[in-house]
Amino acid sequence: MQNLGKIIICIAAVFQFAWSASVEAAVSGTQVVQGNPVQLQITAIGDRVTFPDIQEIGDVPVLGQSRSSSISITSINGKSSRQNRTTLLLHFIPEQNMTIPSYAVAIDGTTHQTKPIKIAVVRSAAPKMQKNTKFSLQMLAEKSEVTAGESFVATVYFLFADGLRLVDNPEYKKPDFEGFFVKEVQEPKTYRKDNQNVQELRYILTAKQEGNYTIGPAQVNIPEQDNSTKDPFGMFMNAEWTQVASNTLSIKVIPAPQPSDLIGAFTLQSSVDTQEAKANKPVNLTIKIEGEGSLEAFEMLPYDIDDVTVYSDDAKIQTDVLSDSVKSVYTKSFAFIGDHDFVIPSREFSVYNPKTKRLEKLRIPSHEIKVKGAKPLESTKKSIALHSVAQKENKEEPVGDKLQAKNKDKKELIIAWWMPIVTFIFGLAVMYVPLRGLPKWKYAAGKNSLKTSEALKILYPHISKSAEIEEMVRKLYARKNGDKSIQIDKKILKKMVERFS
Repeated sequence: MQNLGKIIICIAAVFQFAWSASVEAAVSGTQVVQGNPVQLQITAIGDRVTFPDIQEIGDVPVLGQSRSSSISITSINGKSSRQNRTTLLLHFIPEQNMTIPSYAVAIDGTTHQTKPIKIAVVRSAAPKMQKNTKFSLQMLAEKSEVTAGESFVATVYFLFADGLRLVDNPEYKKPDFEGFFVKEVQEPKTYRKDNQNVQELRYILTAKQEGNYTIGPAQVNIPEQDNSTKDPFGMFMNAEWTQVASNTLSIKVIPAPQPSDLIGAFTLQSSVDTQEAKANKPVNLTIKIEGEGSLEAFEMLPYDIDDVTVYSDDAKIQTDVLSDSVKSVYTKSFAFIGDHDFVIPSREFSVYNPKTKRLEKLRIPSHEIKVKGAKPLESTKKSIALHSVAQKENKEEPVGDKLQAKNKDKKELIIAWWMPIVTFIFGLAVMYVPLRGLPKWKYAAGKNSLKTSEALKILYPHISKSAEIEEMVRKLYARKNGDKSIQIDKKILKKMVERFS
């Protein structure tokens, strides 16, 4: 029986399942041009998989489906693991905005659910090609007049007919965007419209200053197959290059009637994770600005609060184009660490809305933060002020002490005249001391030492990753505030800093 047990343990150690059963649904794109297909892929991991019978997705019929499976074996430290993957592919053409429902998939006797997925159906503004042409390059913009600082979308459309055969990839040259900040939107999008193939490239443009500007043209060199020069076996063919240029766009940029921090239509949300915290524990403030317009160039200035340490992360900016309009989301977080009550002050940002032609305000409200076990900031400041006044009042000295002080001043004056001479002689002597005689460890110590503030800056963003890092941040903060009783293991600190440097 013991031998049998050992055999079972060995088999279990060599062949084990490293991945637990799971299912995931994904689509070829969450935004699709009207009339184009979407591919839904449902992937299940497990030995025995049973997919539901899906004939319709929402109210849209499934045009085709296929199923495939694969097995992968991985060996780590002598232990082998096997993974069975089964995939179901479904093709359909959504007619309007829709949500792909959740589907139940049975894996190894257990039911797993996929997550719902939203699909947005948009219309394409791509123009039509002229008759009897094989390809065309055209450029359109949503606006011809914008305010300085306002963002808009310019789109280049490469249109080509079915059956176009190329020897190599076309050579594309983007338009000249002088006078504008430019951000290219993701990858080119390819689809069909009106029995023609469309490839579109979108650019988010932000006007720098007032004036009249010309955008373009875009250019593309197309290497078509030259059938007249192919070899007898039809394997090698020369390219017949054709250059195509798009139209240009005239854009008028007018000055903003009033100076503002942002231009567009935005809303702001802010929140703190707590109104009451322990001493030296962080209070986190999160700000989210979103709306129509570009936030790529926007950056919030840091907070400055007396006796409070403030950290912030890099802003996260997401910019998309929906229905030929620029949509942006700006998210930024601040962490405040203090050992007394403090107030996070309010802030305001001005926004000029080109649609309403009005100056609007976005406001972050103030937040009063209570620190447990600490005196309020105002009372602390008052006690410091009273203490300094008392010190001044108690500085009245007796007459005898004043005479002693005068005699002391005279002695210091006598000594003072020869001190510069001694310092000069000492400096000359030092100049002739060989530098090689100085201990090397003194230089090394200065080079390798890590300031408390630098360590705090590196470690604080990772405070949530482990209790050890959180404890080290608290010790560093206490040391920074003058608590010399705190002992810090420099080797451990160095390892932590090197881990995230």
